[in-house]
Amino acid sequence: MSSAPAGKPEWSWRNAGPEFIRSEVTGGAVLLLAALLAILWVNAPFGESYEAFWTTELTLPIPFDGKTETLRYWVNDLLMVFFFFVVGLEIKRELAVGELGEGRKARLPLIAAFGGVILPAAIFLLLNAGAETARGWAIPMATDIAFAVGVLALLGKRIPPGVRLLLLSIAIVDDVIAIVVIALFYSGGLQLDWVVGALGTVGVILLMQRIGVNRIWPYWIVGAILWVAVLSSGVHATIAGVILGLLAPAKPIDGRHVIEELEHRLHPLTSLVIVPVFALANAGVFLGGGVFSDALGSTLFWGVALGLVLGKAFGISGAIFLSSRLGFAKLPDGVESGHVWGIAALGGIGFTVSIFITGLAFSSIALLEYAKIGIFAASVTAALIGSVILLLRTRPKTG
Repeated sequence: MSSAPAGKPEWSWRNAGPEFIRSEVTGGAVLLLAALLAILWVNAPFGESYEAFWTTELTLPIPFDGKTETLRYWVNDLLMVFFFFVVGLEIKRELAVGELGEGRKARLPLIAAFGGVILPAAIFLLLNAGAETARGWAIPMATDIAFAVGVLALLGKRIPPGVRLLLLSIAIVDDVIAIVVIALFYSGGLQLDWVVGALGTVGVILLMQRIGVNRIWPYWIVGAILWVAVLSSGVHATIAGVILGLLAPAKPIDGRHVIEELEHRLHPLTSLVIVPVFALANAGVFLGGGVFSDALGSTLFWGVALGLVLGKAFGISGAIFLSSRLGFAKLPDGVESGHVWGIAALGGIGFTVSIFITGLAFSSIALLEYAKIGIFAASVTAALIGSVILLLRTRPKTG
């Protein structure tokens, strides 16, 4: 077992949770700042430079043939791979030693997350069925971990630990569902030769683990090859990051906790740099020229907004209360019905993954703007409602 420097606690699974939450608070603040900067940039007198910059073409020397795409494309399909890699690591950690790895305890976040994706999608489709906007049905399914956990942290120590843990577990399952949806419904036509190549690369990684390759850098090389294969296969490139995260060994290797080490190194990079850059590249919405009023008259806006605010609130809380009443699951210690409503409301804070899916669903600038305005409006509303509920239902600790 490796030793920690004097005076510094050794990194472990036990302190990973608190450190994760602290980093999410800072990451959420930086993410919000980046989103606001993007909106200000678009609506400034020089706002045309926003699209001009992010649509600047850049050629990367992808093997066999250089690939020329816009800066926004490379942010979404290359940089965001690292974000989804960290998501994969978080999922693997939760499955290995977290709440999702303990049968009975895993039921509640699983059931709650499914309730929180089915009802929002149903509300969206109810308003948009048969229209071209129906392709955005998955937009209100996503919960932004950084913002949701960040809001909880701002409420202080009056919030019981079980509330934070339940929200975090639900959000992680929510991410799993979103990843599956992206892979199945928002990928292009499959190129079977590249799919086979991607599967072969996964086999190489498993073989490397089997024969005892313990250095990290060889996996980065093979991981880059996997990204190229997935990018060329028609499956969205970010799925490569999730696969690599799930393949990380849960057990210590030569005394090193690989998942912990990778999360410790990469989480600040993704939360403080990559995701804010993604927001800066994608969150810009022009609010002049009647765009906002046009959005209010769009079923796309209302499908996203109501899906996130009402769908998440009633989907998550309804699933939790029903499963508890039927005996399928049990609320964590210290978590009461008022907390459940607060958690469910905060689940409607959809930002990073919601915007990501919006970019996959639509190419029309107008539809992109309507959906993003819906995401922003719903996220602010959900944050306020969730905060008020938790503050009213939770008494501050005394003594």
